[in-house]
Formats: sequence, C-alpha cells, structure tokens
Amino acid sequence: MYISPASSKSTPSSWILCKDDGWTSNYELSLKTCQLEAHESLSEMYRLTLVVLAALLCSAALVNGGKVLVFPVEGSHWINMKVLIEELHSRGHEVTVLRPSDAWYVKAESPHYKSITLNAASGVNRDNMGNFVKRTLEMQRQGASFWTRMALEIDLVKEFYEMNRVLIVLMEKMFEDNKLMQSLHDAKYDLVLTDPTYGGGVLLAHRLGLPLVLNVRWTIHGEGHTSIAPSPLSYVPVTGSELADKMTFTERVKNMLTYFFVCLQIMYVIDPLYKPFVHRHFGPDVHYIELFQSADIWLMRNDFTFEWPRPTMPNVVYMSGFQCKPAKPLPKELEDFVQSSGEHGVIVMTLGTLVEKLPEDITEDIAAAFAQLPQKVIWRHKGKRPSMLGKNTLMVEWLPQNDLLGHPKTRVFVAHGGTNGMQEAIYHGVPLVGLPLMFDQPDNFFRMKARGVAKVLDFETMNRDNFLEALKEVLYQPSYREKMKVLSSLHRDQPMKPLDRAMFWIEFVMRHKGAAHLRTESYKMSTIQYHSIDVVAFLLAVVLLVFTVSVAVIKFVWRRLFGRHKVKKE
Repeated sequence: MYISPASSKSTPSSWILCKDDGWTSNYELSLKTCQLEAHESLSEMYRLTLVVLAALLCSAALVNGGKVLVFPVEGSHWINMKVLIEELHSRGHEVTVLRPSDAWYVKAESPHYKSITLNAASGVNRDNMGNFVKRTLEMQRQGASFWTRMALEIDLVKEFYEMNRVLIVLMEKMFEDNKLMQSLHDAKYDLVLTDPTYGGGVLLAHRLGLPLVLNVRWTIHGEGHTSIAPSPLSYVPVTGSELADKMTFTERVKNMLTYFFVCLQIMYVIDPLYKPFVHRHFGPDVHYIELFQSADIWLMRNDFTFEWPRPTMPNVVYMSGFQCKPAKPLPKELEDFVQSSGEHGVIVMTLGTLVEKLPEDITEDIAAAFAQLPQKVIWRHKGKRPSMLGKNTLMVEWLPQNDLLGHPKTRVFVAHGGTNGMQEAIYHGVPLVGLPLMFDQPDNFFRMKARGVAKVLDFETMNRDNFLEALKEVLYQPSYREKMKVLSSLHRDQPMKPLDRAMFWIEFVMRHKGAAHLRTESYKMSTIQYHSIDVVAFLLAVVLLVFTVSVAVIKFVWRRLFGRHKVKKE
C-alpha cells in the first residue's frame, strides 16, 4: 500500500482505496478514466478513418482508373513512352498498347500493359534500322563534301518515305479490319496516347473519335512546335540548320533555305502518302495536318534549358527530363570498377539504341585515346573488341546510363546526341563530348555546344588525336562542368516534377473528355486566312478604290471650275 498526495494541499477526503489495496487520489482516478475514454475514442476514430480511406480508395479507382490506348513508335521513342505507361499503370489506369508484327522494342508481354499485336509490319525493325545506320556511317566516312551531304539527305528522305509508306499500308489494313476496329470501339477507351513522329496514332484517334494526347518532339512535318505554334524564321531556327536564335543576315538566309528544303520534303514525301488516305477515310475537305493540330494536349519532350526561346501554345505542356530520376546504386562489380578510379573519376560512353557498333578503325582510335587517360572508362559497344583497348576501359553490351550519369565519380559523357541522353546529362550535370551521327543529333549537340557544356566532333574527321584532345578539354577545363551545373540547376528548379505534370494533363483529358478550350482555331484556317492575306488584299482594294474615286472627283471638280473659267475667258 502506498500514499501519494494529489498536491501539497490535499485533504484526507481526496484519497481513495484502489482495487489493488493501494491508495490513490480522485485526481489520478479521473485522469485514468479520461485516458481510457480517450483511447477508446481514438480507436473508434482510427477504425472510422480506415473505413473512410477504404471508401475513398475504392471511389478513386472507380473515378480515376481510366483506359488508355497507346500507339507507340519503336526504338528510343518507345523507351520514353514506356516511362509514361509505367506511371499510368502505377496510378491505376488500364493501358493497352498496339504493336506491329515486326515490333522490336515493344514486347507483347508486360506487367504494365496489355498488348494487341497487329497483323501487319511497321517497317521500323532492327534489321531495317541496322542497315540504314550502316549505310549512313559508310557514307559519312567518304568525307565532308557537299555531295556526301546531299547523298546523306537523299538517303534519309528515302528512308523516311519508306517508313511512312509502310505505316500507311498498316493503317489501311487496320481500318479495313472491321472486327479489330469494332473491338477498339467497344473497349470505350478514354483517350489515345501516341508519338506523332509517324501519323498512325493520330489517324486512329480520329477514326475512333477519342481525345488525343501527343508524346512529342517530332511530327511528320518536323519539330513539333512548327505544326502548332507560330514559328518566325527571323529568330526560330529550323531544325537541321544548326543555328541559334540570334542570327546574322547570312544565317537568316540559311534558315530560310533550310525551311524551303523541309517544305519540299513535305511536298514530295509526306503529302503524296497522307493526303489520299485522309481524303479516303475522313473526307476530301480534311487536310491531314489538321488531325495533328487538333490534338488536345502536346506533351513536349523539351524545355527552355534546351530549346531556344520561341512562341508556344496553351495546350503545349513541357516535360523535358520526365524520364530522369535520381541514380540508383550500381551493381557491385560495376561499383567496384567505378570506385577503383580514385580521384580521377569515370568516363561513360554509349551511342544509343541504334548504333551498337562502329567501324573497326574508329573503335581502335577511340580505344587508343581512352588508354592514354588516367580515368576509368565504361563503354557500351557490341562490336569486335579493339586490340588497343586499355586496362582502364570496361567494355559492356549494356549499361545503366541514368545511374552512371548520376554517380558522383562520373566526369564526362561521350554520347551521340539523342534527346534522352542529352536530358539525362543535363539532369545530372555531366558535361559532354559529342559524336553526332544522324537525324536530330547534330542539331541537339549544336545547342549544347552553344551553351558551353559540350565539345563536338565530326564523325568524318574524328581520329585518335582530336578525340583525345576533346576528352582532355572537357575533363580539365572547369567551365564545361560549371556551366552544366548551372543548366542542371535551371532544369531542376520547377514547381512540380515533369512526370507529374505529364500525368496531370493526361488525367485532365480523361476527366474532361478532352481539352478543346486550350486549342486554337487557327488549324481550321487556310493559309490565306491564317496570314490575313485576304484582309490585307481587301484593305488594299479599299485604299485603291478610295484613291481612284478621290482622283476622279478632283479631276471632275478641276474640269468644272477651270473648264468653265476657260470658256468664259474665250
């Protein structure tokens, strides 16, 4: 038995006998009673909270769990589309992916989506792209002459024409397959998500009458902005011109000529393929580019740390670097190799999904240059092992690019200039040595060079000496890393993550069945209406009419006044 006073001034009446034959105060008994009641109340609130949360989760799944139909593009384009698909799946959305019979990267089985394999080929497969890359590299090795450049452009145009021709054949087969089209219609998808580098997904979305979201950097007309936003040639460089937004008169002439060349490509490559198809299936009064321009949301794989400042539109959403993320730990063997570099650090080299190997003489030069550096090198290469390969170089068939770029010991990234690699380098703040080969790669590296974060080499003239010199310059001149850190800071300083922004707008389209209020009506205008040529012609006609009438009136008055005076005089 123990006695414990409630306070120094407690009275005998404030003490009671507890069940354990101990004495305690009324105050303590009240406190215990309150604690017990509070505990029971909290338990009840906890159970109620669990019920409410369960109800909310169920209702959220019912409300937000949409159905998305994806029409992807192969290669590196699929890599970033897959990021969106996985995020949609994690948010409870049901994703269905259409894939051609010759699909390369797009697998039939996945835990993140269901697939429908079409009974037709797309033409964009490993063999075709491998042959194209091989031809391109061989032609580039012939020298940097005007005729070599023209041969490369002609071959690229032919390849682009063939890809789109095969795609139109695929779409024709799809539209003629009544059973397939009916099943897609009956599935009641909420929207179509597609990459408009080719037009298949755009055509399908309009055929099904579904809202359309584009995962875009390119359309069949070139860089995405040019299809939807004003693009003055005076300060918006055409992709391929390798120009900045500040142009001299000569550079503006070059920009205009590049624009005319792109227009010729569209006229002779794209128009003959898409116009007849669209007229046949959507009506003779529909222009195919209108189908692209009427998309609800353009998720642009770009931002203004990479793009030059330019006009844009309300339904263009910038999500540059949406595929970037903090680095994960490397596999033990790779981490041990990286750590063995000591204070010198590591160089990472990969040339993307299309270029798995280079000509043997080039690989020998690259290996020899790497061997002369104190840094360790991790090089993705599937070709023959170079005889000049140094002990500091680890050659692999695959590497975790994002995780290596995010490693604190990575000093330089040797890359081909694909958009994904550029954005990951910016995100992690790693300076670049560029070896651009084809497509938009030279233009991408020009932008990095202009910002002082990359040293760029020409594939035609690259050798052991200038490659080694470029590596040393980027490694040992602090300005490259410092400027890339600034660029990285600008890129990361955003109110929300790019992937979250992309998800918001995809779900926005689901919730509201489109985003028509963000679309301009300009795409419905003819060229004459868009540029107000008819208005200018009308105003000029009015001015000319007023001028003509004024002159006639003046002449009439002159004759009346001075003609009568002359008659009187006579």
